[in-house]
Amino acid sequence: MILSEIRDYLRLNRRAALIDMAHRFDANPDALRGMLQKWIAKGQVEKLPAGTECGGGCNKCDPMSTEIYQWVDR
Repeated sequence: MILSEIRDYLRLNRRAALIDMAHRFDANPDALRGMLQKWIAKGQVEKLPAGTECGGGCNKCDPMSTEIYQWVDR
């Protein structure tokens, strides 16, 4: 997995939960956090506040325990 794959995934989906990305890329969540930090430092990704819903509409996750990341168009 490379940074451009994360970029493309978030651009396509607009926002995603860390656990969803971990499943999608078959990656450790901690490794993904490190890669997401690079996009955050560039101002292209934001980590949304705790309690933000992912937008999937299923309501199966506890929003307070879900990390959501969002692509930022600049």
